Amino acid sequence: MSTPPLASGPEGPEALRPLLATVLDALAAGTAERGGPLPAGGPDAVTARVAAALGDPLPDTGDPDALHAIVRALAAGAADPADPLCAAHLHCPPLAVATAADLAASALNPSLDSWDQAPAASALEAAVTRALARTAGLADALVTTGGTESNQLALLLAREAHGGDLRLVCCAGAHHSLPRAAWLLGLPAPVVLPAPRGLLDPAALAEALTTLPGPLLVAATAGTTDAGLIDPLPEIAALCAAHGARLHIDAAYGGGLLFSDRHRHRLTGLDAAHTVTLDLHKLGWQPAAAGLLAVARPDELATLHQHADYLNATDDTEAGLPDLLARSPRTTRRPDILKIAVTLRTLGRDGLGALVDQVCARAHELAGLIAAHPGFELYDRPVISTVLFRPAEATDDTVAAVRRGLLHEGRAVLGRARLDGRLWLKATVLNPRSRPDDLARLLELVEGSTPR
Repeated sequence: MSTPPLASGPEGPEALRPLLATVLDALAAGTAERGGPLPAGGPDAVTARVAAALGDPLPDTGDPDALHAIVRALAAGAADPADPLCAAHLHCPPLAVATAADLAASALNPSLDSWDQAPAASALEAAVTRALARTAGLADALVTTGGTESNQLALLLAREAHGGDLRLVCCAGAHHSLPRAAWLLGLPAPVVLPAPRGLLDPAALAEALTTLPGPLLVAATAGTTDAGLIDPLPEIAALCAAHGARLHIDAAYGGGLLFSDRHRHRLTGLDAAHTVTLDLHKLGWQPAAAGLLAVARPDELATLHQHADYLNATDDTEAGLPDLLARSPRTTRRPDILKIAVTLRTLGRDGLGALVDQVCARAHELAGLIAAHPGFELYDRPVISTVLFRPAEATDDTVAAVRRGLLHEGRAVLGRARLDGRLWLKATVLNPRSRPDDLARLLELVEGSTPR
């Protein structure tokens, strides 16, 4: 039996070329087979179709057609974020140039746990992360798998800087990963403040900071998952400074506004944080994963340092080989910075800012259509690109059933959010190619699925 071809090395590109053609054909065939934003039939139907395409997952004899068959099945059963009717989550359609760069990362397969496994990738990561951190007004940044890991790292750095009795203060609208991180790290139970209209209330925060014993870590949000809301960052930053509290800002969603001249002002106060979560596989159009944690005090990263002689021997470090183990709590790390670097250089700030402006404008157009429609109720005008609405006079059970019906039929993918004690349909506009008629079609589908 001949050895299968490798993706890297002198023969790698020619070995990949026909396989890429196979993948592209399978993607096209699967997309056509699906015919919409989501496969029809619900979980049981999708599972059956995948099982039929997969067959025996570990056969005795290999199948040379497996690449085409399985990729086609995956595409046919995918939720397609490039379809304008797929608008449930912070699930972006990735840019083609970023996806192409990610192929190079997979083919070369560097691992950023030691310099001798990733010479160029480690230099690229250092330059690009610092540039992105400076864009947010901070000093350096670590690459993470996304907002959850970034938030956990932020709490870890805070705990190591201020001790194990550090207490997290956040509001009810904060991301679930924050109280979960406090639990994982053995911190005291978080103080969860009420969130009128989904926002952290400065008055409630002021009272908490006045009455609670320190040390305290305040977590604010720039782009909530449910409604895309941005906490009053300047007021929160001022209160933290006045009371000596540490500040973390979860800008996993809203951080992309930094690229836009039109919307950057919404993040005023971001540079006052000790740590900031950013996530470019949301409002940055990157293939997952593309998270970052920006830090104001790079010296705090020393707490992540570990010594393993085979990765960062002292004499190697003294001789000038970079020590990468303090750049992440993970050991093996793929070079996710590559696709980010290629995107930043290819589009520039102006190009990325234009994409941000487009999706924000489309969200406002959708909100306008809803507000003008007597059959719908709009929660509020969007702050970023999330729009909450519901059929007028519908019960929560009806709202939930409408969403599930559209999912089962594969006609539209909408999210759900509970705010002010009511259930809302959620449309998260992250597709810059969405058109006004796509938005109108989305409302038509909801209207046609609502019982009278």
